[in-house]
Amino acid sequence: MGGLVRKRGHVSDDGTHVIAISGGKDSSAMALALKDREPREYVYLCTPTGNELPELSEHWARLEVLLGSPIQRVSNRDLDFWINEHNALPNFRMRWCTRLLKIEPCAAFLKSLPQPVTLYVGLRADEPTREGVIYGGLVTERYPLREWGWAVADVVGYLKHRDITVPARTDCAWCYHQRIEDWWRLWRDHPAEFQRGIDTEARIGHTFRSPGRDTWPSDLAGLRAEFERGRTPKSVKTQLPMFDDQEAPCRVCSL
Repeated sequence: MGGLVRKRGHVSDDGTHVIAISGGKDSSAMALALKDREPREYVYLCTPTGNELPELSEHWARLEVLLGSPIQRVSNRDLDFWINEHNALPNFRMRWCTRLLKIEPCAAFLKSLPQPVTLYVGLRADEPTREGVIYGGLVTERYPLREWGWAVADVVGYLKHRDITVPARTDCAWCYHQRIEDWWRLWRDHPAEFQRGIDTEARIGHTFRSPGRDTWPSDLAGLRAEFERGRTPKSVKTQLPMFDDQEAPCRVCSL
């Protein structure tokens, strides 16, 4: 698979132990707490798409210092490459981004490691219906936060105790699934990235947002015009809290 980054992991008597870190509050808390509660050699793993906001990359770098170990970036090209390859934008009907940029490179990496592999995923005790990504028996999955009975309040409390701030976004800057207030913040805080989104829509001939989804324009150029004339989403918070209890729009991106 072109562009896939592979490295050997740490191996103990009971195999390779891999912690998936999206960079959100749950995976961040899980990784740091596991280091103290179950000390062993871990492989720390993230699957960047190349379309993350700078805050997430900075957060991964801070976690590496706290964990005392690098987080392995496992990738399969980037979002721009696959948009050009498909000549299409990901959307609700063609969600190829999750498969190509998250699931497939992660599965290939896990398969390349010395077996058996235990994968630690940050699912909480207060979200019992949510499932991890099932890799067809390739790995044994563990959910430490559920094992410890940690709900969102426990996760937030732990991170505050450690004086750790997590980024509000762990998904792509151009995620088709994101809320209108996220597009507004992207325009406000990252105008160059918003312009790249406009240019990409113009080149491909489609929009990231579905037409008729709401009363806002579906195209980013139209959104920018609305934002520039002062129209603001009713649900927007001009200042995000230190810990946003809402999940990332893309559920796989928040694992």
